Amino acid sequence: MGLFDGIIQGVSALRMKELERYTTDPFEIQSEQLFWLLGKGAKTLYGKQHGFAGVDSFDTYRKVVPITTYDDLRPYIEKGLKGADSLLWPEPVRWYAKSSGTTEKRSKFIPVSESSLKHSHFKGSRDALYMAANLFPESDAFDGKTLALGGSQSVTNKEKDIRVGDLSAIMLANAPAWTNWLKVPSLDIMLMDDWEQKIDMIASTTIFQDVRCLAGVPSWFLTLIQKMIADNGVKTITDIWPNLELFIHGGVSMEPYREIYKKLIPSERMNYLETYNASEGFFGIQSSADDDSLLLMLDYKTYYEFIPMNDWDNPTPKTLTLDEVVVGENYALVITTPSGLWRYRIGDTIRFTSTKPYKFKITGRTKLFINAFGEELMIDNTNKAIAAACKKCDSEMYDYTVAPIFMGEGSRGAHEWIVEFTTPPTDIEKFGDTLDNELRKVNSDYDAKRNSVLNRLVIHQAPQGLFNNWLKSEGKLGGQHKIPRLSNNRQLIEQLLPKL
Repeated sequence: MGLFDGIIQGVSALRMKELERYTTDPFEIQSEQLFWLLGKGAKTLYGKQHGFAGVDSFDTYRKVVPITTYDDLRPYIEKGLKGADSLLWPEPVRWYAKSSGTTEKRSKFIPVSESSLKHSHFKGSRDALYMAANLFPESDAFDGKTLALGGSQSVTNKEKDIRVGDLSAIMLANAPAWTNWLKVPSLDIMLMDDWEQKIDMIASTTIFQDVRCLAGVPSWFLTLIQKMIADNGVKTITDIWPNLELFIHGGVSMEPYREIYKKLIPSERMNYLETYNASEGFFGIQSSADDDSLLLMLDYKTYYEFIPMNDWDNPTPKTLTLDEVVVGENYALVITTPSGLWRYRIGDTIRFTSTKPYKFKITGRTKLFINAFGEELMIDNTNKAIAAACKKCDSEMYDYTVAPIFMGEGSRGAHEWIVEFTTPPTDIEKFGDTLDNELRKVNSDYDAKRNSVLNRLVIHQAPQGLFNNWLKSEGKLGGQHKIPRLSNNRQLIEQLLPKL
C-alpha cells in the first residue's frame, strides 16, 4: 500500500464510524439538516416570503412551503444570474450548473453555492474515496492517477462574476490545487468544449500514464476505452493501463455495461463503485461490495422527501418523510439543498432496498417511464432486461431508446425499441424475443399486459453512431448528457426511425 492509499485508509476508518449514525439516528440527522437549512433560508427573499422564521416542525414546513419545480424557481434564478443576492440562498451564488436534462429543450441553470460544494459535492467525492478504501482495502488505486471524464462545457462568464458550466467543470474550477497532480488529463484538456477533440486528446496524452482509477459515466468511458484499444492495436485496456483497478461511476446505470467492461478490463483486481451526484447535489454512494444499492447520504445539508408513484402527476402531492417510506415502492425524490432549492422536485425516481440503513436504487425519472397501457415500465426494468438479453445472445449494447406504439382501431399496442450495439446479436429478432421474455420476468405489470393489450415488442438495430450523432445535433454530445431511454410519447423515436 502506498502513501496516499494509506492516508485515505486512515481517514476512511474515522468516517465509517460517523456513518454508523445513519442506522442509529437517521431521523435526528435529517432534522438537523432541515433546521440548519431553514436557519440559513430565513435570511433570504424566498424564506421571508414563505415564513421560514416561524417554521418549528416538518409539518409546518410542508404547509407553508410548496413543492417546487425549476419553472417555479426560474424567476429567482434568472435574477441571480444577473448578480442579485439573497434570493434563494443567503450567501452570494456565483456558480450555476447548466443542464438541459434528458427531456427539456430549454436550458436549466442550477445554482451551486459554496455551501453546496463544501457540504454536498466535495464531501460526497471524498466519501466515495473513503468508501472505496473501506470496501477494497487491498487496492492501490489512489497511488496512481485518476482519469476523470467530465463535462464538455467549460466555465464561462455570464454576468459580472457569475459563471456557468457543467457541474464537473465547476468542481474542477473550485477544487484544491493539490488535487490536480492526482488526476489526468490536464485541466485545459478536461475543460475542452469540443467533446470529440477532447476524447482524441485524452486518448493520446494518457497512454503512458499510470491510470489506476476511472471516474465518470460508463457509456462515455466506453467510447474512450474502445478508441484507445483500436488506436493502439491491443486487446484490452489493461494492456495500456496494467494497474487499473477501480471505476467510480454514475450518471447512467452500469447494469447494461457490466459484461462488456469485464471483457475490456479483464482484471481480478478490478472493482466498481456507483455514486449518485447530480447538478443539484450528491445523494448516494454504494456502501457494499456485493450490493449495488446506494447509501442515502443523510448529513450533506440536504433534506429529503418522497412522493409515491400514484401521486407523481399531482401538482400538490403529499410527500412522505424518511420514516414513512417502505422497501420496494417507487418514489419521486424531493430535495431541499444548501443552494436554495426548496422542496424541489429533481425528477429522479428511486426505490428503497433497505431502511436500516436507508439504501436505494435509482429507477428512472418521472418523465422517463412508459405507462401507456398500465405496464409501469421503469428504466431499472429495461436496464436489467437488456443486460440479461445481451448476455444470453452473446452481444453487447451501447445504448437504446424505447417508445410506445399506441393501440389503433382493433389493434393492440406494443413497445418499439431502437438498440445500438457494439457487438450485435447474430439474429436481431431472436434477441427481441429474449428481451421481451426478460421484460416479462422483471415487470409483472408488463407480463400481465402482454397477455391482454400488448403485442411482442418491435426492435430495430441502429447503425453505429446513431445516438451520438443525435446528441451532437442537439448540442448535447459529451459530459452528463444522455439519450432519453424511455418515453411516453413518440417524439424522439420518430426523429430516429428515418435514420435507421
